[in-house]
Amino acid sequence: MKLNYKQTVLIGLSFMSILAFSQFYDQVIPFVLEARFNLSTFAANSIMAIDNVLAVFMLPLFGAISDRTNTRLGKRTPYILYGTIAAVILLIVLGIFETLRNFLGFFITLMLLLIAMAVYRTPSVAYMPDVTPKPLRSKANAVINLVGYLGGIFSTIVMMFLLKSEKGADGASTYADDQSFLPVFITVAVFMLVVVLIMVLSVRENRLPKIVDEPEENAPTEKRKLPRPVFRSLILILSSVFLWFMAYNAVTTAFSRYCVNVWGTDLGTSSSYLLVATVAAIISFVPLGFVSSALGRKKTILLGITLMTACYAIAILIRQQTPVMYAIFGLVGIGWAAINVNSFPMVVEMSSGSDVGKYTGFYYTFSMAAQIATPPLSGWLIDKLGFGYDVLFPYAVLFSALSFVTMCFVRHGDSKPEKRKSLIENFDTED
Repeated sequence: MKLNYKQTVLIGLSFMSILAFSQFYDQVIPFVLEARFNLSTFAANSIMAIDNVLAVFMLPLFGAISDRTNTRLGKRTPYILYGTIAAVILLIVLGIFETLRNFLGFFITLMLLLIAMAVYRTPSVAYMPDVTPKPLRSKANAVINLVGYLGGIFSTIVMMFLLKSEKGADGASTYADDQSFLPVFITVAVFMLVVVLIMVLSVRENRLPKIVDEPEENAPTEKRKLPRPVFRSLILILSSVFLWFMAYNAVTTAFSRYCVNVWGTDLGTSSSYLLVATVAAIISFVPLGFVSSALGRKKTILLGITLMTACYAIAILIRQQTPVMYAIFGLVGIGWAAINVNSFPMVVEMSSGSDVGKYTGFYYTFSMAAQIATPPLSGWLIDKLGFGYDVLFPYAVLFSALSFVTMCFVRHGDSKPEKRKSLIENFDTED
């Protein structure tokens, strides 16, 4: 078997639209809420958290609904196409309300926009395993992640060129009151629509050959419940997903304040380190897809967790800004890529062909739940218990190490590496 890279890249365009929106959402919306509508940081953060709260309930719902959908466009494509169209319209309307400084209209539109995005996120991600044989899903997921991250990079570039900042009296960068954000809203919206239309017009879901996987021992079927050993593995890997997101998300959300409070540096310092992690992950996605084919998914994930845990532990000892941290965050990005390339395929491996969307929803429910839980929990340790930001990396070490423990007991969902007849065949790209 060989992976159809062209088809996989085209399917990944819907994920590209999602990450383009996410990058825009995370960077622009908090600023708009605070600077344009004069909300407190707490109020702005509370509104931003609604996205994750909605996702916990809506992603499994629309994953399961799309499993049972049957239209001339397929079962995933209608949600991707019409969800994107709705999101694009709402995104432009959101920009108009921001320009008019109409908070009520902005807030209502934002809630509708988040619902529209939730409608098509799970079907978008579930599309790949629908049309990709199980042994090739780690490679395919690597390609999907690479394509998706390019969407995030596009939004970042758009914001760099279309938004002009100026220095305030305190030397900090800010935006003038008359700075229009509407061009950014429109550009991101058009990009989302264009890439999804390319996908829909290039890949006809109903014309793709149906994937019929070889049944595995204890594998679920459409007519019976998940066997107990497989169910145990499913709970363990979902617990692992929750735990490593608890660690990683705590670092990414609090590291800017860690730099200020522990190292005494500015916010730009944290951005440069996190950028290194992102770039390292992007570069690593596809190679790690091949690594998982050779080692197996579980071993690759465990190596990724080990690498990240070690990096968090070393970071505890570093008390000032140093170039060594660039290497540490580069390794964190590689570890994170190793986990992400393989964890989602392991979850959907335990599904039957009829409920891939439901299992995709399970995966995102646990990852989103961690992203809801970890900011207040880590904040409670930092502020309320008085540990300060010194607790950040020990916190990450703890949850990352726990994810290693739970992952060790996962017995299903792996893709066994195929034995080669000779050493040279291990370098073949076929599975």
